Amino acid sequence: MNAPIQVVLLDIEGTTSSIAFVTETLFPYARQHLAGFVAAHPNATAPLLAQVEAQEPGDPIATLLRWIDEDRKATPLKTLQGMIWAQGYADGTLDGHVYADTPDALRRWKAQGRRIYIYSSGSIAAQKLIFGHSTAGDLTPLLSGYFDTTTGPKREAKSYARIAEVIGLQPAAILFVSDVAAEVEAARAAGMQAVLIDRAGTAGEVSTLAEVLP
Repeated sequence: MNAPIQVVLLDIEGTTSSIAFVTETLFPYARQHLAGFVAAHPNATAPLLAQVEAQEPGDPIATLLRWIDEDRKATPLKTLQGMIWAQGYADGTLDGHVYADTPDALRRWKAQGRRIYIYSSGSIAAQKLIFGHSTAGDLTPLLSGYFDTTTGPKREAKSYARIAEVIGLQPAAILFVSDVAAEVEAARAAGMQAVLIDRAGTAGEVSTLAEVLP
């Protein structure tokens, strides 16, 4: 590491939490309940449906279902998914998966005086749910803030420059951890320090969060 790290910025899928949990549990849950949720919450969902139709004219429900299948990083979809998942977490159907090393790493960094932020393509509301209802309990007290696609695409350097500005630090004081090489490269292009994690231990610079700032 080149400069003292004051903030750790974390991706979720493949970094703190299993990709399989998202693709095999969260996405199917949202897909199954989407139409019923929209019907039951017309006022709350109408602005989101309007955004969908503005992007792709036609039946917004059909478009959203296709976007789920495509894993489209569209803000109205991510917002609606978060609303649907909130229902599942509230009734106990869902528990947010985190890797076993995630809570320990969060506690260690916080004890070291570092702030921890999340940057995920999932909505901020969805991020709070996965950490607030995690398999390791409520981890939100360990986190200082959240960023999502409203900040900008995760593969563009300007998004990371904007995050550093919001946090109030020079980019070099922030360490970003992700399992996506293009995101790591974008963070580095913005001046952040960054680490590529690969939970399979084959292509990354680390394979667990325990190896990051031990």
